[in-house]
Amino acid sequence: MGLHADQVLVFDADDTLWENNVLFERVIEGFLDWVAGDPADPAARQAARAVLDAVEAANAATLGYGAAVFRHNLAESLGQLHGRSVTAEDRDRIDRLLLPLTSRTVELIPGVADTLAQLSGRHRLLMLTKGDEAEQRRKVEASAIAHHFGGIHIVAEKNVDTYHRLVEDLSLAPDRTWMIGNSPKSDIVPARRAGLNAVFIPHEHTWVLEHEEFGAHTATLELAGFADLLAHF
Repeated sequence: MGLHADQVLVFDADDTLWENNVLFERVIEGFLDWVAGDPADPAARQAARAVLDAVEAANAATLGYGAAVFRHNLAESLGQLHGRSVTAEDRDRIDRLLLPLTSRTVELIPGVADTLAQLSGRHRLLMLTKGDEAEQRRKVEASAIAHHFGGIHIVAEKNVDTYHRLVEDLSLAPDRTWMIGNSPKSDIVPARRAGLNAVFIPHEHTWVLEHEEFGAHTATLELAGFADLLAHF
């Protein structure tokens, strides 16, 4: 049964269980094709992307996350880049760009379904994800993996207080609880600061706003892929 028997494994969802940010990146590429002029002009694309990144960073704390907020961010960025009010036609075009994010399908990360099926027979599994509750619930339902989890928790933000509340509400033993995810900012650093163990599974498309230096709060374990969890748990 690996190195750690009878543990509580808490899983991040977006970009840990299923693909998420790569879908946003595809939308952004289409947006940049629209607003940055010549696709062969990398400087124009970089400048437009910098505007969008700044808008997203400014709005994340007050508006949160998800497709609806992203729609707002694209419209705000368009207005800044074109120096005019956003029209109904603009919003319709943004909505067409967003269709990959608002569909009812979910693309699981390779190895997730089989790995969870085995881990659920060995450990207590929980899901902890942040974002818009209705949107995250939709993705959980579409994923067809919810039955593996003893609890699914959707929060506005994942910080140290979030992990303390999870431990307290569920009477978890921090030294036997592992947060598993791809985001240093949301999954690893705050979980470690709260006294939990953490497994870092990097994802090449992790959102730039989720990047953070580990500092003293490094992951307990770093794995190359999701299926590698079976060698340890």
